Amino acid sequence: MKKIPTWLVLVALATGCQGTAESAPPPPARSSATIVSQEAVDERTDKLVIESPATGGPRSVWVLKPVGWKPGSTGWRGLYLLHGCCAGGAWDWLRTGEVARLTTRLDAVVVVPEGGSMGWYADWRDGPGWETFHMTEVPRLVEPRYGVGTRRAVAGFSMGGLGAFAYAARHPGVFEAAASFSGVLDTREDVRGYRSFMADNGVDTEDLWGEPSAWAEHNPADLAGRLKGLRLYASSGDGEPGPLDPGGPGDGVIDHTEAAIMRQNRNFARAAEKAGVKVTTDFYGNGTHTWAYWMRSFERALPLLLP
Repeated sequence: MKKIPTWLVLVALATGCQGTAESAPPPPARSSATIVSQEAVDERTDKLVIESPATGGPRSVWVLKPVGWKPGSTGWRGLYLLHGCCAGGAWDWLRTGEVARLTTRLDAVVVVPEGGSMGWYADWRDGPGWETFHMTEVPRLVEPRYGVGTRRAVAGFSMGGLGAFAYAARHPGVFEAAASFSGVLDTREDVRGYRSFMADNGVDTEDLWGEPSAWAEHNPADLAGRLKGLRLYASSGDGEPGPLDPGGPGDGVIDHTEAAIMRQNRNFARAAEKAGVKVTTDFYGNGTHTWAYWMRSFERALPLLLP
C-alpha cells in the first residue's frame, strides 16, 4: 500500500476543521512541530525556528513584541504579516525598520512567518503544506508563548495579499480583519499567464492548486462571499510611475505587473460588492509594484486592522 506523506495527513486533518466559526484556530492536528531555537534580534524582535512536519523542514518566524510586553502577559491581539513571492521573504517586512516603527505602540504581537519564495499560501497537492504551517503549527506554538488572545488580523503584499484574504476566507472566525497591498486577488483572471509565470519560477500549478477549475478554492475573487463581516482593505496602483518612484510621475516606464494587479483588485472589488461584502479600497492611481507603496498602504490600513 502506498504510504501517505505526513504533510498530506496534516492537510486532511486541518482542512477537516475549517467549517467551525470559533475565534481560535482549528483543534490540534497532532502535529509534531516544535520550536528548535529562539534568538533575540533586538529588544522587540525574536527569531524562532520551527521544525515543521507540514513543510518538511525548519522554518523561520519573526515576532515583534509590543511595548509593555513581558513574559507571562496575556490577551494581546495578533497581527500576522505575509510576504510576497520570488526574491526576498519574511524578512522583507522587517529589513527597513518601518514595520517596527509603525507597530511600536500597538497593543499587538506581530507575527511574520516564512512562506516560501513560491509557496502561495496553500497546502500543495504535491508538495509542502504552507497553509497547515501558518494556520495550525505557527499559532499552536507561537501564540501561547507570547500571550496572543482571540483577536487577530492578517495582512500581506503581492503573493501575501492572496494569502491574507484566502486564509481569512478559508478559516472563518480566526481573523477579524484582513488587508492586501498590491495583492494577487484573482488568479483566474489570466490562467494562461499565471501558468507561464509559475513555470518560469519552477512551479507546476497542478502540483499547487490542481486543474484551473480547482483554483477557485484559493482565489480571493472567488472566495469574496466568505469574507462577509470582516474589516477588509485592498490597495493597488495602476502601474504608471507615481510620486514614490525614483523617477517620479511620468517617466514613461510602465510596471505591467502592477497594472495586472490593479485589474485583479478591481475584479475582487466587484465580486465583493456582488456578494454584499464591504471592502475599503485604495486604488490610488499612479504607483508601481514596489515596497514604498506597500508601506504607505500598510500605514493607512493599520487603523482598520487594529482599531
